[in-house]
Amino acid sequence: GMEIANASLLDEATAAAEAMTLLHRVQAKRIDAAGGAARFFVADSCFPQTVEVLRARAEPLGIELVVDDWRKATFDGHVFGALVQTPDEAGQVLDLGPFIARAKQAGVLVAVGSDLLSLVLLRPPGELGADVVFGNSQRFGVPMGYGGPHAAFLATTDAHKRQIPGRLIGVSKD
Repeated sequence: GMEIANASLLDEATAAAEAMTLLHRVQAKRIDAAGGAARFFVADSCFPQTVEVLRARAEPLGIELVVDDWRKATFDGHVFGALVQTPDEAGQVLDLGPFIARAKQAGVLVAVGSDLLSLVLLRPPGELGADVVFGNSQRFGVPMGYGGPHAAFLATTDAHKRQIPGRLIGVSKD
């Protein structure tokens, strides 16, 4: 199961940055063991504004962003996490199952940007092995004309729920 985090994240790009930093914290031991660069793979089919926010957040943390085609991604020992999006920037629905499986085999954790409403029809990324799922939930929120930020969501597996930024909503048990 996935735990849903506080939905007051500013927007989808900020949620993506929170996903990256969450995976960075979870993979700290792997990063230390590898020594040198901590790399985070980002699919070039993600929204450009997401990539820019990730760049801004990665730099002070010493994370090297690798932006490339997700189909050709290779994972060396320095890659701690990956971020892909479906539907992508072009509106294409991607079959991320094989990508997530390859990443997992290499010890890389995966965050998936997703459209909440699309998950009514599509197989949820969590079922494909994603460690974090994030996205925009504005279509279920207050209309933009009434002000307020874009409502974003961020969910993660039970194992990583204590690394979620902010507070858990609902009942939390230790």
